[in-house]
Amino acid sequence: MTNRDEALQAFVDAAHGAFTKFARNAESERSIEQIFEALEVPGELRADEGKQLPVCRYLDTALAVDFKDPALSRLAQSFKALAPRLTWRERSDNAGTASANYADGHGNAMVLGPGGLEARNDLWIGATLLAPNVRYPDHDHAPEEVYLVLSEGEFSQGDGDWFSPGIGGSFYNVPNIKHAMRSVDTPLFAFWALRVNKKH
Repeated sequence: MTNRDEALQAFVDAAHGAFTKFARNAESERSIEQIFEALEVPGELRADEGKQLPVCRYLDTALAVDFKDPALSRLAQSFKALAPRLTWRERSDNAGTASANYADGHGNAMVLGPGGLEARNDLWIGATLLAPNVRYPDHDHAPEEVYLVLSEGEFSQGDGDWFSPGIGGSFYNVPNIKHAMRSVDTPLFAFWALRVNKKH
């Protein structure tokens, strides 16, 4: 068994506390409970150096918010401590729905999961950062997903209207639902946690 280092375990603990505290419905609560139960067994640590993207220059601004809640503050600080070690990646706009400034205006960082600091195939926990006034493309995926938002910003699910969860807002995406996000005049920063169903 691999042991987590102190900084990564601090993030796991902070994420567990914040995701649990701000869950808004039974589906989120169930998914979060299953994800963090699985995380009681650590995965394989990745030793590669992190990789930054142009959008990372907005990270400090995105996390310099008065969260007004200790659980969100702990989560933000634990993420900042890991940020230099993370590999930030771009996502292709296969749907053709992203804004023109999307290419250099977005980045995703996996903390736990494929390509994350802890390699796992049973779950994904990571974050998305958008520069101001960027629209992320419509996308979908098989795993269910819980978002926890640490900034202002707007989100869509299916064919519904755009909505603003606000700081500390949390919502659940059923498997395979089309969804997207867009920043306003400030950077958008949100965490996501996905549970990957294993077929027996």
